[in-house]
Amino acid sequence: MSIMKYTHLQIFVRKVLNKVLFKANLTTERQYCMCNSKFVPETNVEQNFLGFDLSTQKLKAILLGSDLSVVASAEVKFDSDLPEFRTTGGANAGPNKFEFFVQPVMWVKAMDIVLDRLVMQEVDLGTVVAISGSAQQHGSVYWSKHGIAALQNLDSNKFLHAQVDDSAFVVNRTPIWMDASTSKQCLEMETAIGGMSKMVELTGSKCYERFTGPQIRKIYQQRTHAYEDAKRISLVSSFLASLFLGKVAPIDYADGSGMNLLDIRKKTWSKACLNACAPDLEERLCEPVSGFTILGKVSDYFVQRFCFSENCQVVACTGDNPSALAGMIVDQNWLSVSLGTSDTLMMSLIEPPNLEQGHVLCHPTEIQQYMGLLCFRNGSLVREAMNKSETNGNWEKFNELLESTPRGNFGNMAIHFDEMEIIPKAKGTLRWNKDIDINSADAKKGVLKFSSPQIEIRALIEGQMLHHRAIAEDMGFLFGSESKILATGGASVNKSILQVIADVFNAPVYQQTESEAALVGAAYRAAYACYISANDTKDIKSYRDYILSLTPNLLKLVCEPNKDSESIYVPMLQRYRDMASILESQ
Repeated sequence: MSIMKYTHLQIFVRKVLNKVLFKANLTTERQYCMCNSKFVPETNVEQNFLGFDLSTQKLKAILLGSDLSVVASAEVKFDSDLPEFRTTGGANAGPNKFEFFVQPVMWVKAMDIVLDRLVMQEVDLGTVVAISGSAQQHGSVYWSKHGIAALQNLDSNKFLHAQVDDSAFVVNRTPIWMDASTSKQCLEMETAIGGMSKMVELTGSKCYERFTGPQIRKIYQQRTHAYEDAKRISLVSSFLASLFLGKVAPIDYADGSGMNLLDIRKKTWSKACLNACAPDLEERLCEPVSGFTILGKVSDYFVQRFCFSENCQVVACTGDNPSALAGMIVDQNWLSVSLGTSDTLMMSLIEPPNLEQGHVLCHPTEIQQYMGLLCFRNGSLVREAMNKSETNGNWEKFNELLESTPRGNFGNMAIHFDEMEIIPKAKGTLRWNKDIDINSADAKKGVLKFSSPQIEIRALIEGQMLHHRAIAEDMGFLFGSESKILATGGASVNKSILQVIADVFNAPVYQQTESEAALVGAAYRAAYACYISANDTKDIKSYRDYILSLTPNLLKLVCEPNKDSESIYVPMLQRYRDMASILESQ
């Protein structure tokens, strides 16, 4: 296909006209489309890959070149760029407790704008050979018959959101991952299939209020007519793929395994879970697919309106957590530790464990493996509270005190669960000095306070990391001489904390120079899907080898464990487990 180049004047004209139309919200008016203009074509042999991340607060696009370097990016922030939807943090609070929703047409309108912003940068979308995406997990979209027809018959002279509008969906306030209003439905689904353990065995997780299966069941129970009118049900990721494909796209294995509906071993919908959720659900979901599946070519709408190549391929989209793992380019010896408001651990697993409080998902890039996901509520907020109480909020002083105390902390240990922790399900604070063990008379009450701020600070950080290591081992991650840690999230800039992680886990700690792993992972997967489709399966490189053959490893070594770390912290792991069991029983 010939690729058109445009003058600055033509770009300026489009920019002015589109800005006027968006501000006026004249959605029935024809948008000025550069592809309809008579410009001199120029052949271009570039091959670029386009990735999207439809997160809670924004939609962002990134264009990677054939060497996987960043060519361009653009984003739309929902709160500020689309104020008419009145979101806070990208979501709307529902009328009842724990309810949160989004209007799907907001995401459609965001796609109009983000593509327009790429064009305003003079990005040549005709060079894009493949598209894929990442999206917030656990949200659901309910297509009407009209919406499916609208996707298939888009008019390139109109905005996307003028055609895929509210009438395209039978539920216009669709639940997202923040919605935790389905406790009743969770209990009903688990009871119907034989209990929590059976749900974990089949789907990799117990029923969670935020998961899509219970959300679908709630729609079925409370809005029966809407459910019956829903011809197809998408996750947010497959919804994203559907926009480009021009028809409803299938759900991929990795994102599908966050629904309490997919049998993660067979990679098919579990009949028992479907029946426990809602009637005739399988026909609304259709068969799930691998994350490297090429779903088809981009629809004519994007060819005619934005000058995409008619041969541009749409690759299955996935959830943000699996996509982040895909963007990290790590193998099964790596443990990802995200230090945020909540601390999160991600890992590759050969076999799925039956751990009632963790999540096991299908792996996004290694089809025969699994992805472990652990979330801990008591993360950065607890560290910040300790910093405020002991140093008046001075992080330099906090780090100085942390580093002034030896590894092992003279036998002083602490658990700080200011909020009800997820694993183990416990709340409270417990401090032990070197004289206390599980058989001690003081084991349950511990000590009230340690003798100095530096001991308090090291006890907190070591306790958090011992907690994370213990649960990661329970999940099935095997620590050995080849283990490595990838630290991400806000607190990963604190090298003093990272050194404690290196010592407790007895593994070197790395940082990733590219911060938006989920977004980059989407474009990487698009590139790899094209690669494997064009080559003999006997000769193809693994996903990781292929990506690293094109781009430098984006990981930077930050710190390494001290030689005596294992001898210090392995005995402390058992003490931590004893303390946690006491706190959990109280």
